[in-house]
Formats: sequence, C-alpha cells, structure tokens
Amino acid sequence: MIKRRVSRPVRIGTVTVGGDAPVSVQSMTKTDTRNIKATVDQIKELTDCGCEIIRVAIPDLEAADAIQSIKKGISIPLIADIHFDHRLALQALKKGADGLRLNPGNIRDKEHIKKVVLAAKTRQIPIRIGVNFGSLPPGASSELPITEHMVNIAMEQVKLLESLDFDLIKIALKAFDVPTTIEAYRLIADRMPYPLHLGITESGLPQTGIIRSAVGIGILLHDGIGDTLRVSLSAHPREEVAAGFEILKSLNIREHGPVLVSCPSCGRTEADIIALAETVSAYLRRVKKPIKVAVMGCVVNGPGEARDADVGIACGKGRGVLFKKGEVVRTVEEHEFLEAIIREIQDIMDSA
Repeated sequence: MIKRRVSRPVRIGTVTVGGDAPVSVQSMTKTDTRNIKATVDQIKELTDCGCEIIRVAIPDLEAADAIQSIKKGISIPLIADIHFDHRLALQALKKGADGLRLNPGNIRDKEHIKKVVLAAKTRQIPIRIGVNFGSLPPGASSELPITEHMVNIAMEQVKLLESLDFDLIKIALKAFDVPTTIEAYRLIADRMPYPLHLGITESGLPQTGIIRSAVGIGILLHDGIGDTLRVSLSAHPREEVAAGFEILKSLNIREHGPVLVSCPSCGRTEADIIALAETVSAYLRRVKKPIKVAVMGCVVNGPGEARDADVGIACGKGRGVLFKKGEVVRTVEEHEFLEAIIREIQDIMDSA
C-alpha cells in the first residue's frame, strides 16, 4: 500500500488537488489559444478522454482575452500558462482563469509578482510555481547541485507568496532528465506542505516519452509524492491523458477505463495472440468503465491470468477456454475468439 505524502488541498475550479483528493490527470492544448473554436473542440475531446484539468498557452493579450469565451464552452478547470509578462496573468485572471502557472525563470520582478498574487488572492485563484530545468533564472551557483538550485528557486517563490498571505500554491520541478526530476521532488517534498504537480518536461515522442514519464512519475508516485500530473508528449494531447491514467492504474492508485492483460507471445503460442490483443484493445477504447480483460496464449500463465480477469481467454491450438469473473464459461473455436470476448465484455457492461 502506497502511503501518500500529506499535502494541503487546493481547489482549482471544480477539482481539488492535494489532501485526500484523487491524483488528477492534466493536459495542455496544442491549439492556438486565440483560435477559440479549435481550442474548445480540443478541450472537449480531452474531457471525453478523462482529462480533469486543462492548461492553455497565453502568449499575448488576445490569448488571455480568449479565456472568457473558451470557458463558456468547456466543463473542466482552465489554467493559464504565463511566461515573461505578468500583465498576461492579470488579464487571464480578469477573464476567468481557474488557475495560473507562473515560471520564476522568466517572471522575476518581485513587484510584478506581487501584483499577480494580490489579484489571485482577491479572486481565490491558485498559482502553480513551475520551475523548469530549461528555463532557470540566471545566476545559478556552480557550487550547488542543480536539483538543490531548482528547489531553492521554488522555495524563494513560496516565501514571497506566503509573505503576501497567499497559500493557494502548487509546485512543479520538472526536467527532461529523470533522475534530476526525481531528486528535485524528493528534496522539496518535506520542505513545504503544498501539493505537487508531477511531470517529465519535453519527454519526447510517445514511444520514448511515455517510458521516461512512466519511470519518473511512477517512482515518485510510489514514494507517495504527487497530487496531480501531466505526461508531456510530442503528440496529440489525448495520448498524454491516456498515458497519465495508465501510470495511475499500473500502481493501483486510480481506476479509469479498461485494463488489458495480453501475452507477449512466444514459441509456445499456437494462435495469433498479437493480432487478437490489438483488436480487443481497439474495441476497449470505446469502453469507459473499469474492466480487466486478459488475452493469453499458452498454458503457462494463460489460465491463471484469464481467470483473474473480468473477461479472459486462454488460447490453445484451434480453440481456447473463455473465463468470466474467474469461472470457465465455455470452450470456443479459434474463429470465435474475438466475438466471444466482445460478447462477454458487453454483457458485463450491460449488467453494470
């Protein structure tokens, strides 16, 4: 059982982050925020995938103004991603942003930060202090490890916000390098009570980026560290949402949609397990409820994994044994494998 770090809950729109709230999954739009229709359409698509908080880039005042219209068309909290110009944060707040992300690497004037904090305090809008390895402020001490420097930057910002009687704070300490990210989060976890947003920044294309993110985020979650997360990928953001929930499911932290257990296939396999698993996986994309499905290919692990699933099949030469909720349902011929699995899945969905 994972013992989760105790953090102070922060409310972002309708979603609570930290405390005993579930670890939430976020993403960020890849659209031009000024294109209101495209941005709303993408947020709706991500909401259908399970995204719980969305972040949008605010490169200029036109993008900040668009928040008001975007908010009318979506149902999940919206965070404005602010860099360089504090006036964009002030305008985003006026237009209804549910949260701000500020980068201390490029908004460094304390008077500007104070103006933003006071405006956020008036509206009770939380601020994420987002420290990124790629955009650290100048003047890093060569005597300090980079992880300690990242933590020190974050803590300086925390103290500034606290001095203004503001405690609606979240923190992120992201790097592309997985060990650097893990160490930074471990260092800060015991130094303050605020919730932590996890991520491996610029993690890459899905094949490698999901692996890097799963390793880094997964280790921290297993340590009990982390209250919300984003998997950052060079891909459509629905891939980020799916990967985020898969990480949480793999650690038994949250249920979200189906889980597919499938045999890797080897010389003992006497059916086309890979093709069957791929087809079942495609079907499961339309299933929203948590259900465990096993597609197995030999007598070594097949019966045990199939029996442990809600629906499972242990395939042999020309036929397979179909399981449902741990019990043998029947033996099916090879040409019936897919139809039989789908029928049992649908039966569970209909009776749920």
